[in-house]
Order: sequence, then C-alpha cells, then structure tokens
Amino acid sequence: MNLVDQFSAYGRWRSEAAEAVGRLRNWLSRNEVGDAQGDMRLQYILDRLRDDKLTVAFVAEFSRGKSELINAIFFADFGDRILPSSAGRTTMCPTELKWSEGDRPEIRLLPIATRAAHAGVSELKRFPEEWEVTPLPADSAAGLQQALSRVGETTRVSQDDARNYGFHIDPSGEKGLKPGADGQVEIPSWRHAVIQFPHPLLEQGLVILDTPGLNAIGAEPELTLSLLPNAHAVLFILAADTGVTQSDMAVWREYVHAGQGRQKGRLVVLNKIDGLWDGLRDEARIDAEITRQVASVADTLEVGRNAVFPVSAQKGLVGRINRDAALLERSRLPALERALTEDLLPTKQEIVRDNTLGETEDLAGQASALLEARLSGLREQLQELTDLRGKNQSVIEYMMRKIRTEKDEFEQGLQKYYAVRSVFTNLTNNLLGHLGLDTLRNETRRTREEMLESTFSKGLKDAMEGFFARLRANFKASNDEITEITTMLEAMYKRFSVEHGLKLTPPEAFSTRRYVRELDRLQKAFDRQINNALVLVTTEKHTLTQKFFETVALQARRTFELANRDVEQWLRAVMSPLETQVREYQLQLKRRLESVKRIHQATDTLEDRVEELKQAEVQLLRQMDELDGLAEAIRSALGVARPGSGGVSAAADEKVA
Repeated sequence: MNLVDQFSAYGRWRSEAAEAVGRLRNWLSRNEVGDAQGDMRLQYILDRLRDDKLTVAFVAEFSRGKSELINAIFFADFGDRILPSSAGRTTMCPTELKWSEGDRPEIRLLPIATRAAHAGVSELKRFPEEWEVTPLPADSAAGLQQALSRVGETTRVSQDDARNYGFHIDPSGEKGLKPGADGQVEIPSWRHAVIQFPHPLLEQGLVILDTPGLNAIGAEPELTLSLLPNAHAVLFILAADTGVTQSDMAVWREYVHAGQGRQKGRLVVLNKIDGLWDGLRDEARIDAEITRQVASVADTLEVGRNAVFPVSAQKGLVGRINRDAALLERSRLPALERALTEDLLPTKQEIVRDNTLGETEDLAGQASALLEARLSGLREQLQELTDLRGKNQSVIEYMMRKIRTEKDEFEQGLQKYYAVRSVFTNLTNNLLGHLGLDTLRNETRRTREEMLESTFSKGLKDAMEGFFARLRANFKASNDEITEITTMLEAMYKRFSVEHGLKLTPPEAFSTRRYVRELDRLQKAFDRQINNALVLVTTEKHTLTQKFFETVALQARRTFELANRDVEQWLRAVMSPLETQVREYQLQLKRRLESVKRIHQATDTLEDRVEELKQAEVQLLRQMDELDGLAEAIRSALGVARPGSGGVSAAADEKVA
C-alpha cells in the first residue's frame, strides 16, 4: 500500500468513527437521555475527528534537496516538479501546504514587513487583509510551478531593517546574513506562505511544513517554538556529498533535536546518494559506502542507525514519473515512506482512538446508568402497584405516606447537594482564576515592567525566569484546587449512591502535568535562544523584551488557553452525572407519588397504570440494547475489541497497515 493509500485509509477510518459518534449523539438527543454538556462533548469529538491534521515538517540547510524530496514523496503524480527545486535557495520562508473543505486553490503570502508590528503568524492568520493572495491553477503543473516559485522571492534592505525584522547580521555569513558590497542585506520577501490546493493527501488532513535554512529559520520564533515541536513527524535532510556540516549540526541541535525527550517521528534523511553512482563502483562498494555514511551520521547526531534513511530524492522522483520501478527501488525512497507511515500514522491513530473512545465510553456509560436508574425506578413503581392489587384504601394511603417520606428525606439530602454545588462553584472560580487569561495578562504586564525597569542583564534574566516560576506556581495552585474538588465530589457521589441508590462512579481525575511539561519545553527553548550571556549582553533591552513577548509569552498564552478549555470541559464532565441522576431521581419520586394518588382516587385505573409501566419497561430495555449497539459500533469503527475480548482488534491494524 503506497503513501496515498495509507493516508486515504486513515481518512476513511476517521470518517467512519465520526459517523458512529454522530449516530450516538443523535440517539441521545432523540431519546432525551443526554444533556447539553454531553452534547457539547460529543460535538467537540466530532470536530476533532473531522478537522484532524497530520503535520510533517521538512527541515534542512540550503541545497540539501529538501524541496525535491517533498516533490518525490507527495507530488510525483503531477508528472513534474511542483515545488521549485534547483541549486541555491528555493524556500525562503516557512511554507505550509494544506487543504480543508471549502478552501480555494490559492497561495497566501505574508509580507516580511509584518514582523515590525510584533504580531505572531497565528494571530495574523485571522486578518486576511495582511496577506497577499494569488489564485492557484490547480489543474496545471506549469501554472503551479510558476505560482509556487514566489516562496523563494527575496528583497534587499538595510542592516537596521533586517535586524528589526529579527535577522542576525554577520559579516562572515557564518552566524547570520552577510551584507553585500553596498551594505544591504538580502532577506526573504515573505514571512510565511500558506499554499492551498486539492491534493489527495492534503484532502485527507496532511499538512506539509517546508522550512527555510538556518539563517532564516531562526528569525521566525513561532516556527521554532510551536510549529516544529508540535509537528507529528520531522524529516531532517542532509546531503551525502557534504555530510553533517557545522550549519547542519546547528539546525539539528537548535531546532530539531533541541534536547527534547520526544524523538518518535524524528527521522534523518541522507539525500543525494546517487552521487555515488559514478559508474566506477559496483553495487557492493556503493552499499558499503552508504552503510559507512549512515553510521557516521548516526554517531554524529547521536541517533540510532535505523533512524537514518539514505535516499536519492531526484532519482526517486524520476522513477515515479517514468514508472521505472527499478530506479525507484534503487533510490530507496519507498523505505523512507514505509518508515514515515509506520511511525506516524499508527501513533497518531492511537492518540485519536484513545481520546475518542475515552469520551464516548464515558458518555455512553452515563447514559446507560441513567437508563438503569429509570428501569430500577420503573420496576420499583411496578412492584408497588402490583402489590396494591386487591388492597384497601388504607394500604394505598400508607404507600402514599411512604413515598412522601422518601421524598422528604431526599429533599433533605438535596440541601447538602446544594451546599456542595455552592462550594464547587467557589472552587471552580478559584481554579479558573489561577488558569485564567486575566491572570496571565497580569503576569505578562508585571514581567514587561520588570524588564523595562531593569538596568543590568541580571535584572532582565531574573524577570524572565520569574515569569516561568510564577506560571508554575499558578499550575501548582490549580492542582491543589482540582484535588479539593475531586475529593469533595467523591464524597458526594458516595453519599448519594449509599443513601439513595444512585448509580454513580467516582469522578475522573484531572492533572495539569502536561501543561507544566509544555512550560518546561518553552523554558528550555528560552534558555537556548534568549537566556544566554551572549544574547543578554549584546541585545538592546527593548529589543530583547519584545523578542521575549513575541516568542515565549505568546506560546505560554496558548498553553493557558488550552488548559482553560480542558479544565472547563473536565468541570462540566464531573458534575454532569450527579446533576442528571439527581434530576432523574426527583422525577421518579414525583411519578411514583402521582401514580399512587391516581389509584387512590380511582382504583379502576390500577390495571391501566400497571400495563403502561410494563410497556415502558419494554421500551427502556429496547433503548438499553440500542445504546449498547451504538457503543459497540463506535468501538468497531475505532478498531477496538469489546472489553474483555483481548484488546485492539486486528481490523484496526489493517486499516493503516
């Protein structure tokens, strides 16, 4: 199965899962078993399944064959090169290739001058007027080539302007851009490019991120702090004719490896092995030389040899276009593609499967518990009415008093429930206060003031490090609130289960650990790029302050936004089962009392009411079977075996194998 087939299978898997989840959502609404909170959770699952993206980033220094590799893997079906691929610099700005339903074929270019406004790319994506848009002739390879060549456009500016746009200037050209004889510097014309066109892989949710070389890559903080670390796979491309150069090593250490714990999905590509096909060496000697170079690269980058893939992107592209199977195999491109799909797709599928299954099983479990509570209450009511057959009025009056007593006792318990709700609201407000964006804005303002008031580099360093320390303290305080909320709700769940027979499972735990880990990652990137003696001493205070807030503070805000969204969803999820069951129990007591009242007033209605309850019992049992069937359909669509039957089914593996 080729790469397109693999991604298509993954896309079908997501679609089938979304259809199964949608059926559950509609059923819960139609049968009045769910609630607004559950419906919101299911809609969120559907949005994630339908909008799910897989990002593959290509990172390399100039002239390593990166664009040619993208052409060979993804665009050979066009019969020609689509991305510009020639000697020298062809990709001057970070470029995303993507497609979503409703998009128009076009290339959107963000002018480099927008860097002076100190706004992030993700923020500027919300303002279409900031971008230059050119329609793409999606059905013409030549038209695509011409349009896409614009990502390589450059402009010449003064050194001051270049610095203002975030570029480093170095007369030697080794650690920054080298000025020309006229003192001006050549920089990219564009800050970011988004290419939208309907390619089969892009339609399935693939996003390709093409990055510029070292001197350009470091100038866009959002790329190094967010886009690359969050990519599902990163292909780091080297050239066999140059080996691992000093600039290659800088890109690897600073932007790909970067001391991250996560190395799954990080592959090294040793390109241009066709340079060894000189006609003087036989295949055995060529293979031995490739093996030697792979070992050398692996040792230099400190990765396993199985993570280094020697290929010829150019010969692979030619082999694909000319349908030359032998040349394609000799290019070794298929081995890289197999590794990409075997590493990327199953891992991504497992994450999506676990998230979807966890949410849907929780909601299906809540609905099942509610139906069981209804069935239990109905059968109790049916038993009470059956026992009244042939009884006199005094017995019926006794039954009414008994139900009223239960109702009074439950309402007394409700006072404690309302008290818990009040405490829950206060704790929730405290929790959201620690994680709220207002809190983050206050911390950001405080740090900015401290940095601008600082006289020495130590003051700048302390202010920036204090920013991280205070954010961690906020997450610690949030964890304390979460623990208190969980303990309180566990006690209330247990009380209502014991005293009133409500079927409640303890609330699911929640942890802020993942957000703290993201802060740790941000601080490592901050220490590497900003918090070092050279930058602190050589960078003007206002420039350094601006750089810190354009990069680190912006990413910290996104972490807080994600934490806010997730904790609000958790708070809704932990209260919803208790609220639903309390409402249901109140309704059952009311129905039982009304039934006995009706029978007290007219004994001849007893048999009619018994028959109504029997029919309702049959309907409830049918609903429970239907709910089980819907839950099983979701498990089947996700490729998960029934609980207790041996784990993930073989069908799941076949979907992307």
